[in-house]
Amino acid sequence: MARNIQSLERAAAMLRLLAGGERRLGLSDIASSLGLAKGTAHGILRTLQQEGFVEQDDASGRYQLGAELLRLGTTYLDVHELRARALVWTDDLARSSGESVYLGVLHQQGVLIVHHVFRPDDSRQVLEIGAMQPLHSTALGKVLSAYDPVAHSEALEADRKPFTDRTVCGPEEFEHLLDLTRARGYAADVEETWEGVASVAAPIHDRRRMPVGSVGITGAVERLCRDGELRPELIAAVRDCARAVSRDLGGGRF
Repeated sequence: MARNIQSLERAAAMLRLLAGGERRLGLSDIASSLGLAKGTAHGILRTLQQEGFVEQDDASGRYQLGAELLRLGTTYLDVHELRARALVWTDDLARSSGESVYLGVLHQQGVLIVHHVFRPDDSRQVLEIGAMQPLHSTALGKVLSAYDPVAHSEALEADRKPFTDRTVCGPEEFEHLLDLTRARGYAADVEETWEGVASVAAPIHDRRRMPVGSVGITGAVERLCRDGELRPELIAAVRDCARAVSRDLGGGRF
């Protein structure tokens, strides 16, 4: 059985202490509460302070939780709020389109799937929550790259490898695709990531009018496309879903 790392356990206990007690605590209070020597407690606090998880008040010398911890917590809540707000609308989209629905967010230079609604038929399907998709070739990823400056930079800096002979990899061609995505309000992927598979996605915005994710449908080319083009009624359904989730997040209409 693997042993726990003592320094991490102590750091976690320290953060819980600062979160649950008085707003600010001194070094002696922290050390005595956790049964640590002052030197040990100070070393952990200094590391947490350098990482932004703890702040020290200049006047009193007391410690409190830092802004970085708040930022991480807000990110966690934002993702879960996004998923919660999207549940009904993504179910409706799956029913109306007859296809699988995916909700994605930017994560580690890719698209993290945070919600997946199965195609409403009796076919065998695999739940893909937690899976990662590339930014440059998928519809979900191109939407994030078009609307989120961080995703845009990461997509340009990444190794945009070809998955099929349709994958757009060159920087100028890729930028043109992103311009087209912003102009149309949606992104397409027709056999750019997987042979025989097409997808369409649209952006979701929050109350600050910031892009927080993308939602889209994925399915066989012969079902999503007609005469080589994505079916307009499916594009409209995806965009309606994205607008509905954005409204529920306070983002208004886009």
